[in-house]
This record gives sequence, structure tokens and C-alpha cells, in this order.
Amino acid sequence: MRRKFLGVFIIFLSLFLVACTGDSKESSSEEGSGEQQGTTGDMDPFGKYEEPITIAIGQEVDPTDTSLQDGDTPLDNQYTRHVKEHLNIDVEHAFTASPANYDQKVSLAIASNDLPDAMVVGPVELRQMVEADQIADLTKVYENYASPAIKEIIDSSEGVALENATFDGKIMAIPNSQAGADGVHNLWIRKDWLDKLGLEPPKTVEDLKAVAKAFVEQDPDGNGSDDTIGLAGPDTSNKLYANFLESTNNLYGFDGIFSALHAYPGYWIEGDDGQPVYGSILPETKEALAVLRDMYSEGLIDPEMGVREDSGESIISGNTGMFFGPFWMPYGPLTDAITNNPDANWQSYALPLDANGEYTPHLSTTTTQYVVVRKGYEHPEAAMKILNNLLAHESEFDPSIGGPGYYPLRLVYAPADEMEVTTIALREVLAGTKEPEDYYDMPAYKLLKSDVDQIHEVKLEPYDNTDIQYWDPDANLGYWTRAYSALVGTAPLVDTEIKGVKSLIYSQTKTMEDRWVNLKKLEEETFMKIIIGTEPLDAFDQFVENWKSQGGEQITDEVAEIAQ
Repeated sequence: MRRKFLGVFIIFLSLFLVACTGDSKESSSEEGSGEQQGTTGDMDPFGKYEEPITIAIGQEVDPTDTSLQDGDTPLDNQYTRHVKEHLNIDVEHAFTASPANYDQKVSLAIASNDLPDAMVVGPVELRQMVEADQIADLTKVYENYASPAIKEIIDSSEGVALENATFDGKIMAIPNSQAGADGVHNLWIRKDWLDKLGLEPPKTVEDLKAVAKAFVEQDPDGNGSDDTIGLAGPDTSNKLYANFLESTNNLYGFDGIFSALHAYPGYWIEGDDGQPVYGSILPETKEALAVLRDMYSEGLIDPEMGVREDSGESIISGNTGMFFGPFWMPYGPLTDAITNNPDANWQSYALPLDANGEYTPHLSTTTTQYVVVRKGYEHPEAAMKILNNLLAHESEFDPSIGGPGYYPLRLVYAPADEMEVTTIALREVLAGTKEPEDYYDMPAYKLLKSDVDQIHEVKLEPYDNTDIQYWDPDANLGYWTRAYSALVGTAPLVDTEIKGVKSLIYSQTKTMEDRWVNLKKLEEETFMKIIIGTEPLDAFDQFVENWKSQGGEQITDEVAEIAQ
């Protein structure tokens, strides 16, 4: 739905404010107050600058993303043009980096004290910049310029979002707040392969191993070649599993296998004695690593796991039969996979289950990313306006001519139950029990009106069957990605009782600031070597000892204090 801009305050008021506060303009700008803009002066969250301003950003650009339409570039596309048209902001790149290298580029910018005007960072980098006094205080920017919709969504996090961005009483970054569904990693399966081989979706880890074996050995794609992959593995841009600092949107990891075995590596959980313990050092994690090690040695997992640059390529090419990922994978490789092969029937499942037949995934925090602004940047409120603009107009963009990752300074804003509400609404509209108009007055659910208005364009009868042959992606490919993400990707989270596990904390402690990078590297390298067989399974025991002695015990004590 196209939304109306809020009116811009009268120019006289702008000039009056500038005149009254001219003496403090420089100091306010340096502190990130956002009370002076130079070219506007009002406090309209959607106000357009009278004269163009420039913001140089650091941006993640995926070289494998081919969604941009002909002639567009990462700096000239539907998103940057929209920002220019509606806000009069010219976006430039201070640096770009691939997903695999973005964090390194951010770290280099911090170390060299050469920050872009604004960029998206994680919680570790945010704390580093706060301690180095490199970024602007955005307290007044948030108070004066955050749109009502963004404030409503952030408030729905019950204080978590702003708390994570606040240091010594100052809001030092603009936090995101996202759908809880982002943190659950479903099992995506080629159902057409299951049907061809006469198989059912795997209920248990043992069932999953059997399906992966069949996919590898029984030529499910029918090309006569020994070229199929049973289960994808993480590529160089992703992780073996999500962790407490990066708890959402892990692609191609083994999150579902760990969780089904009640292993929660990377999470802080309650131990048998009621005290916090790091899940990566528990016996359940060793048992899960043993399962993955066996699967890898039997050829059931992608043999190029960990060295493949993009596991999505094997999904697009039709070589892979299963992978773990969040509900939104149609925005990832599945659109190209189905474009290449319209019969590729990718379906999503809340599987595998644990020994009791329950679904026990790890759950995420609502806030994982932040927009920071360089201290001294003249227009700190510009970053906030860019975020307001995205939330207000997101339904107008077409992801088929440029993926959402190209939007500058993009953060995800969504109520925690956004996708579940969307899935239920679409089902009710398709079933005829509700009319689209019944969902028009829900502004926090920013895409819901366009969802219910467009669903009949892409969904064919029977409406309760989501197999790929009952869709028409060609009718509106951009919207199909959204609808498929809801009715296929999110549906298992609506239809399944989820007994999820949260981390006791989702932020760093003091000792982590110095020790966590090395401890994380030790963990990742050891676990990967165990799975691929270059280290014995018992290397896990030495890892636990090293982890404890290299700061882990002290960090555990700190977590216990925080989690009390």
C-alpha cells in the first residue's frame, strides 16, 4: 500500500529554530542531537531536505545476487532512487563488502578510526565503537525522528531493543526489532524428490539420515549422474549454527539437528544445577557432532561444506535436496531455483523432532543489528529518516528487480508475530472466512494490506495445498516470494507446538570484549575439523578444557551475574 507522507513543518518554523539555536549548532551536531539539519530544521520523520545531502555508508553487497534489473547497480537502483526522490539524500559507498567479508571491513574501519557516515553493525562492533568514542549519541535523533510505526515496533520488544542500544543512558545506535520467525531454522526439502522416491518427510534425525542417503544414492533428479547432495552445509558466509550474538537467519547450518538432539551450542542455557552454562561445552553437543561426523563421512552432507562460497548455488542448480534455513528462503535461492525448474517443489517443515516427538528449536532475540552514525557527521537524523522511509514504503518495492539487501542501511522492523499473523490472514482470506478489508487497519503489520490484496494473483486452487504446482509465480514474482514465505515458510511455525529454547543472554560481558573472538575461533575451527574428520571426536574434550582456561570460566561467572 502506498502511504502518505506526513506534512513538512512550515519553513518559517524551520528558520526560527535555526536562528534560536545557531550558537549551539556545532556542538549539537557533534553529539548527534538531530535538532539541527542545516537544510530543513523541522523534526518530521519523513521530511525531505530542501537541498540535497550526502551520506556515505558501508554496505554489504552480495556478488552472487543477480536480482538487479538491467542497468541498475548497488548505488543506482529502485531503493537509492526512492531515497533520493522522497528524502533528497544522495547515497554513496564508503566501502562495500561481500557477506563473508563485511564484518572484517567493519572491524578495519573501527581499528583505523575511519568510519563511514553510517553503517549496519552487530552487537560486538557496537560496543567497540562506543568504547572508542567513535559514534554519535542518537538519543534525540530517536526521540525526535523515529516514525511512530518504528517506535511502536521497538516498544513491542518489551524494552529489549532500546536496552541493547543504550550505554550510560544514551541511545548510541538505532536498533532493529524483528519477527521471531527469523530465529527458527526450518528444514526445507524438495518434496518432489520425496514423492518420486516414495518417502515421507523425516520426523527424526535417523529419518533425516535415511532421506539424505536416498537423495544421494537414488538419482532423484533423474539425470543419470551421481551429482546430488542430500543435505546442504554452511558456506564461507554462514555458520554451523546460530549463536547468542547472531541468533537469527543462519543459512545452511545444522541448527535443526543440534536442537533435535537437545544440543544448543552457541547459546547460554541453564545447566542441571540451575546455573548458566555454555551449550557448546556440554555432552549433548559432542553427541550431535558425532552424528554430523558420521553423516559427513557417509557422504550425506555436501562434501564442499565450509569451503563452498555459496551453498545457494547448489540449490538453484537443482543439486541439493535439503537444507536448514529461516522462513524467508524464497527471498534467497528458492526464487531462482523455481525459475530454473518450475517443478522444484520446495516445502518447509518444523523437523526433525526430538526423542519425545517435540519440536525444540533455539529461539532468537528481537534485536541483532544496529545502525550507527559516525560522530561528527552533520546529519545524524538522515540515517533515521532512511529507515523510516523503508518501513513506510516497503510494500511498494519489487524484490524481483533488486533484493531488499540493496536498500541502504536496511534494518528489519517487524512485530514479533508478524509472519504468523500474515500466514493466518492469508489462509482466512483464501478460505473466504475473512475479507481483505478486515486486515486493513493494522499499520504495524506493514505489508499485510498488500498481502491480502494480492494473494489471489499468485495462489491457485486448491488454496489449502501449497505444492508448487498450485502457484503462479510468473503472475507476480516479487509478491510470490512474500506469499510463499508465509504460506510455506512460516506455516510450520503456525501449525506446530514449538517448545523453543532461548539463550539466557544475547549480549557480551566484559571479559568477552577481549576473549570472545579467540574463543569463538577455537570453537568454530574445532567443530568443523571434527565434522569433516580431520580431528578425532575426542578433540572436543580438549576444546572444553581450553575454552574454560582461556577465559570461559570467568565469562560464565559474568553471565551468571547478568542472568540472575
